[in-house]
Amino acid sequence: MRLTTAFLAGLAVLAAPAALAHTGVHPLDGFLAGFTHPFAGLDHLLAMLGVGLWAAAVAPRRAWLLPLVFVAVMAAGAGLAVAGLPLAGEETGIAASVLLLGLLMASMARLGIGHAALLVGLFALFHGHAHGAEMAAGADFSAYAAGFAAATALLHIAGIALGWSLLRVPVLYRGLGGLMGAWGTFLLFA
Repeated sequence: MRLTTAFLAGLAVLAAPAALAHTGVHPLDGFLAGFTHPFAGLDHLLAMLGVGLWAAAVAPRRAWLLPLVFVAVMAAGAGLAVAGLPLAGEETGIAASVLLLGLLMASMARLGIGHAALLVGLFALFHGHAHGAEMAAGADFSAYAAGFAAATALLHIAGIALGWSLLRVPVLYRGLGGLMGAWGTFLLFA
């Protein structure tokens, strides 16, 4: 009983930063606001690390491809939000990206690079739209987008490096995927 209570309390504590990533209020403007946004919520942080982690398994010699697709589509998604075009199910899509990346890692799924890129692009659309929607009114979109693109690329690189290390001990890679999938499930139903 105590373990269950401690686990649920831990999830509640971790949920707070995920909720804060989408407040619509940033005291910062431009590049710095864009750069800090991916770190402000566990949902974004896990998905962006997850893309790198999964890329390390899907295409070890071309691991940069999935992050490249993610960053490009994420920027397009942000542009849609800034242009005022809505995206239905944005938060659900973000939570689902965490869940699915976790499941893909836990199962060691190795889709073809084209299918993997399509899936990662879909995830990026939701994350990018959220980033664009969170941009402060009057902020410079170019600077803001450069900030979140740089942060995302760094998180992808960290994920790739971690993935290459963890793939040497598959049980650790799968376990991390399982934890990520569990967090994604929590986000979907919280």
